[in-house]
Amino acid sequence: MSSASASASGSSGRRRLTAYQYAIETLRTEILQGKLKAGDRLRQDDLARRLDMSTTPVREALRTLVSEGLVFFDVHRGAVVRGLTIDDVNELYRLRKTLEPMMAEQAMATLREEDIAQAEALHLEMVATSDVVKWTELNQAFHAALWASQDESRLAHLIKTLRDASGPYIALSLYMRPVHVDVSNQEHQKMLDEYRARDVTACRRHTVDHLDATLHIIIKAIEQTEAEAANHN
Repeated sequence: MSSASASASGSSGRRRLTAYQYAIETLRTEILQGKLKAGDRLRQDDLARRLDMSTTPVREALRTLVSEGLVFFDVHRGAVVRGLTIDDVNELYRLRKTLEPMMAEQAMATLREEDIAQAEALHLEMVATSDVVKWTELNQAFHAALWASQDESRLAHLIKTLRDASGPYIALSLYMRPVHVDVSNQEHQKMLDEYRARDVTACRRHTVDHLDATLHIIIKAIEQTEAEAANHN
């Protein structure tokens, strides 16, 4: 059986992965786990042979990885693995810790019942999943739901850019320390309670604490990945 048509883990009745799904999941995991390192070239032909598929799903997977910030295209070298660095994540979270408490206060003033309901539904999905990539996507949607009433503001667009750039770092931290999912789920429940109570002071403080805790785990994950890569060299 071709690896591209390998079935997803679990019961035999589960739907088989498409070639694209297999490519994106394999390459994403290899980058986050440090098997593909910063600066490595990702040649479509080589990847297609290794994954036993045509170049079309590989090309689509690389485009997705570019949108996720894990890969970039160099004019001369083609697709290249982007490094996840401590300096970069520190800057991202310094900006987020400044802007997101402001957003929490603004959003709370215009919060609608449907926003809370949507965030609660997403929270339940996050609690129910063990898939890191899916959890990361739901995490983005959860916060976006709480801030939906401010969706067209300049502040919302700035924060979305920062949160999108943070996605690969969050995924890395969850791969390296899966227990962080449970901790974050508990913090999100607390955040929901604060929004429902319109407790601005508590929510601003908790937002910073939540970001600080995530940053600490991300830095540990990067350090661990770098140490493991050095040991393999």
